Amino acid sequence: MMRSIDCGVEDDYFDNSTGIRFKSDTEFISSGENHDTFPEYFLNNEQFGKRYETVRSFPNGMKNCYTLKLEQATNNSFRIRASFAYGNYDRKNKIPKFDLYLGVNYWTTILSMCLANTGTGTPFISALEIRPSNISTYGNGSSLELINIGLYDLSSYPGQSPGVRYKDDIYDRVWYPSQLPRSVPINTSSDIDTQGSGNLYKLPVEVLRTAVRPFNGSNSLSYSSSFASSYDYNLYFHFAELEFFEDKQREISITVNGITQGPFTLEYLKPLSISFQRLRTVEGNITFTISTTMESGLPPILNALEYYQLKQFTDSATDPSDVNAIMSIKHTYNRDDWQGDPCLPKGYSWSGLSCHFGSPPRIISLNLSSSKLTGEISPSLAHLLELQLIDLSYNDLTGSVPDVLATLPKLKSLNISGNKLKGPIPQSLKDKSDHGSLLLRDPCEGNSKKFIVPVVVSIIAAVALVILLSVLFIFHRKSVEVVNNTTASNKEGFLKSKNQPFTYSEIVTITANFKTGIGEGGFGKVFHGHLNDGTPVAVKLLSSSSKQGYKEFQAEAQSLMIVHHKNLVSLIGYCKEDDHMALVYEFMSNGNLRQHLFSTNTTVLNWNQRLQIAVDAAQGLDYLHNGCKPPIVHRDLKPSNILLTENMQAKIADFGLSRAFSMDTSTSSISTALAGTPGYIDPELHASGTLNKKSDVYSFGIILFELITGLPVQIKNTEHIMHIVDWVTPMIEEGDIRKIIDPRLGSGFDVNAAWKAVEIAMWCAQRTSKQRPDISQVIAELKECIGRNDQNVQIEMTSLGMASYSYTLPRAR
Repeated sequence: MMRSIDCGVEDDYFDNSTGIRFKSDTEFISSGENHDTFPEYFLNNEQFGKRYETVRSFPNGMKNCYTLKLEQATNNSFRIRASFAYGNYDRKNKIPKFDLYLGVNYWTTILSMCLANTGTGTPFISALEIRPSNISTYGNGSSLELINIGLYDLSSYPGQSPGVRYKDDIYDRVWYPSQLPRSVPINTSSDIDTQGSGNLYKLPVEVLRTAVRPFNGSNSLSYSSSFASSYDYNLYFHFAELEFFEDKQREISITVNGITQGPFTLEYLKPLSISFQRLRTVEGNITFTISTTMESGLPPILNALEYYQLKQFTDSATDPSDVNAIMSIKHTYNRDDWQGDPCLPKGYSWSGLSCHFGSPPRIISLNLSSSKLTGEISPSLAHLLELQLIDLSYNDLTGSVPDVLATLPKLKSLNISGNKLKGPIPQSLKDKSDHGSLLLRDPCEGNSKKFIVPVVVSIIAAVALVILLSVLFIFHRKSVEVVNNTTASNKEGFLKSKNQPFTYSEIVTITANFKTGIGEGGFGKVFHGHLNDGTPVAVKLLSSSSKQGYKEFQAEAQSLMIVHHKNLVSLIGYCKEDDHMALVYEFMSNGNLRQHLFSTNTTVLNWNQRLQIAVDAAQGLDYLHNGCKPPIVHRDLKPSNILLTENMQAKIADFGLSRAFSMDTSTSSISTALAGTPGYIDPELHASGTLNKKSDVYSFGIILFELITGLPVQIKNTEHIMHIVDWVTPMIEEGDIRKIIDPRLGSGFDVNAAWKAVEIAMWCAQRTSKQRPDISQVIAELKECIGRNDQNVQIEMTSLGMASYSYTLPRAR
């Protein structure tokens, strides 16, 4: 079974980039709203297709659930992938937090996946996919559930390819390119024997054709990852010999957290997979080493690697007979708010239901008083055998009272008053009431409330009148205040809205006659100032000696007028009066990145701050490159042009020399005069004079190296000045990350994240533009470094076996 659902679209469609037919989610859920994400947040990766361009959000209800019919569900297993891409769909720039639940019910082969509102933002979802899996290779029983931590195609530097998935992978696993620290890639174009018995996991040939081996011919590959210590983990190592040797074979052993398997002999172009199951962490880590035997004389290799977290769930879904009965009641009374498992998870039971949370949970009370129910009393109530209370009072129910309700063995209270029921109360119910085993409130009791209702209505009407008069009075006061404030504002002189011209006299007033200088750039000096409403601003004044002139000024002003992003410094206004030209920006209270990295500032940026600054800057650059039409190249990206807010959010500044250009589809470039700052300038640009987006990527890579090392781009020693790339390259070959990382950080960084950051920086700083990634790929890789689960593109759940469990996935941040 293969099902792909794009959440938030109205119509089904075929996605050419992935070769997958997506269905609209409208037939799988009855609640929620459709929204488009912002184009600047689109993921420019063909494997993702269009599915992240829309979301379905759920502003109403505590639990909203997708209900999917699983054909051929018995004795089969499935890979279930829920994907989330916020994309600022609600224009709030605030990513919500919510819980994700997956409930699987044997009796109807129905999969229920629910998003639960935790009060920290509106839940949303981008896509939901179900794929066949193979329980015989991945699991040891039908109750085993695995959460995918990562599937890695060990090859070249991460991001040089978009990854491998369907149609190359028949199970539509998503294999992300990666490389182990201190390793080098190897590959082959030869055919791999993927049909043989060694390929039990059905790995794609594209994954098996690449591998890594140790740098400098070492006899071991090692890697350590941090994991939550409260779970068990499964690791799957995949091998295929890619090099032909006439007189020897590669023999390897694998040790994971002290447990060793092997040696194994690798056969040329034949797959081999080794699994380690139910591993516990050691001091919070899982560490593996792949070694070769002395007899082999060949270094070890690794083609692919999978990590899974095990979850063994003990909670059962609600009793099947109760579910069948309550589902019938749901359809009788059109209760669209009833979604997912009736009782689970705890705290999210259906409204009006109370449950006893045994094994399995049972429904013990049903309170649907004043719920606007119509029609007859559902006879399915008699199948809820654990019911102790039924309250159907004050609805519009008609017909007779079914006598089967008397068969409920534990029923203690039945309230059917306030309805339009006809006929006598069944004798069986009267007998229970007479004997004291049932508290019965019948339709006749509704008359006693006829006097109370008018009184309550009168009281409510009186209170409403008082509230209405109060609101009118307050509104009148506010109106007067608005008029007065508007008049006062006009008298004060000016209160500028965004993107409005300033006069030169207003610029003088804003800066208090250019009292406080805060910097100097290509245009001239920058002054601190305040608008008349107190808003702090930075005023960049074009000096008469500036190398730039009117055209450059106009280019920056016009570009900034239409460019808006949270990671770009905003233009508030500008001045062009005679020879006076100025730009008025939002004020960035924490200065620029250069000041924090290289000044004598005693406060050192910590590791997480550095990574977040890198992500922020990359996101701003991504908007210039991929969100603006036509794209904009910055041309002078450097630490002094990355400014920091009070909360240390980074924003790119001074892209006034950037020029929107019409992209040539064949070269994606434009010939332009050489611009930029020595050390950050693309070396390819030096040679050809051809500018493209990858020129900015090179500059970003240099900045990332500066963040990692704490060293400036030009490193001075006693003999000469060395470029930071030339300094770091031999350090990488030595394999000691602590010699690379800024020593001021001490031990306050994650080693694996640091190596990954170094690899990303080196990837960006390649000599030729073709070898560099798009900045959107850089963002994805950097977010892995800081574990940003709140902006995860994808959370993947693999359910191996259709077990009757309800459980929680990791929070979708």
